[in-house]
Amino acid sequence: MDKSLEFTPPHRCYIDGAWVESDKGLRFSSIDPATGDILAEVPDLGALETQSAISAAARALSDWRSRTASERGLFLRRFGELLGDHKESLAQLLTREQGKPLLESRGEVSYAQSFLFWFAEEGARLYGDIIPSHTIDARLLVMKQAVGVCALITPWNFPYAMITRKLGAALAAGCTAVVKPAEQTPLCALALARLGEEAGIPRGVFNVVTGDAQAIGKTLMSSDIVRKVSFTGSTDVGKLLISQSAATVKKLSLELGGHAPFIVCEDADLDEAVSGAILSKFRNSGQTCVCANRFYIHESLYDSFAERFAEKISELNVGNGLLPNTHLGPLIDLAAVEKSERHVCDARDKGAKVLFGGSRDKAGGNFFQPTLLGEVEDSMQILQEETFGPIAPLVRFSSDEEVLRRANSTPYGLAAYFYSRDVGRVFQFADDLDYGMVIANSGVSSNACAPFGGVKHSGYGREGSKYGILEYVDIKYLLVGGIGS
Repeated sequence: MDKSLEFTPPHRCYIDGAWVESDKGLRFSSIDPATGDILAEVPDLGALETQSAISAAARALSDWRSRTASERGLFLRRFGELLGDHKESLAQLLTREQGKPLLESRGEVSYAQSFLFWFAEEGARLYGDIIPSHTIDARLLVMKQAVGVCALITPWNFPYAMITRKLGAALAAGCTAVVKPAEQTPLCALALARLGEEAGIPRGVFNVVTGDAQAIGKTLMSSDIVRKVSFTGSTDVGKLLISQSAATVKKLSLELGGHAPFIVCEDADLDEAVSGAILSKFRNSGQTCVCANRFYIHESLYDSFAERFAEKISELNVGNGLLPNTHLGPLIDLAAVEKSERHVCDARDKGAKVLFGGSRDKAGGNFFQPTLLGEVEDSMQILQEETFGPIAPLVRFSSDEEVLRRANSTPYGLAAYFYSRDVGRVFQFADDLDYGMVIANSGVSSNACAPFGGVKHSGYGREGSKYGILEYVDIKYLLVGGIGS
């Protein structure tokens, strides 16, 4: 049963175990993208408050990393249990602040919880090694130690899960953290801080700063105390962070843009492929980094797939995510609507056919219709750029060689999907698709026990799984000489 909780004191952030206002009294608004209503005023912090958060994390580091992995795991498990206790309130807040349908919001709370539970146990498995020695009088050991104070910069599309996926790993490894959430979803981050506080996480271990991305980001990146930065967001910002990290030689993990192909081979189960396409494309109104962006359909199935896909799309309801039977909520802001509109117009002007939707929804504001485009060509913007909206472009192909070449013809390499019942083709495509995650015969990819991340311009490093915690440790080699002398 959900418990009622006042998640955040008004106008305050969470630094060093205390709820604090902006030193200058500055605030910005958290806005409901479905209605345009102001949900709350949030502290607009800058360099001074960010430095306070960094200092707090530094003071807390020695005690936190000296605790046993099991003890840190107990805090994370309690944290995760509190997410379950307040699941409905958290989901309602997420829908109001980010827009996704309530059913998806409930799913995200559970998804976020899964990372805290996973890393609560994974911290105890940060095993080292004993290496066979090069000499009889020495022993060679390898240890994994917490990298130190971490900056975690998270996006607005999954504000709970992207924080816990990073924070769970960091805290389990013995690091302390400063979280900078997206300016569109600060309340979700502050709700997590409130629950972390209730879970008893010691002061300074988990800090949240909201406000101007440039001022906060510059302070985090220039600090010699911050030894690790994990960022999820656009490729352009990721490249900027790489440049800014050079002066202090920070450890980075970057989960950047995607441009996922969705391939339906001639031997695919058509009904399963259509169901997977709906899941992959329209979850969160197409605003996920692993959304299918380019649908390559074998020419023998193209017409049948297009017909069935359009029929399924027509069943999707657009509306406020708090309303029952809503499948697609609003896009995050007007700029997202305009980009979707621009991609549709460009494709149509260059010869594509609008098979369903194609314009702003009658709900107005930030709502856009689920859209299906046919006869899309490589020259169209929608095949060159990530849309981050509810638009599915269909492309014909005739051979495996052709579709693999076209699927790989992008600087991005996050996720790729394909449908085939040929086991040999499954493994061949897995080898040949130049992506960090390849998903066969499913429209959903991410879970706590699997490594999430990309290649090429989609970034580097992994989150989730046993590999994710390794992003928050340094490898230390110890030689012990004089053995037996």
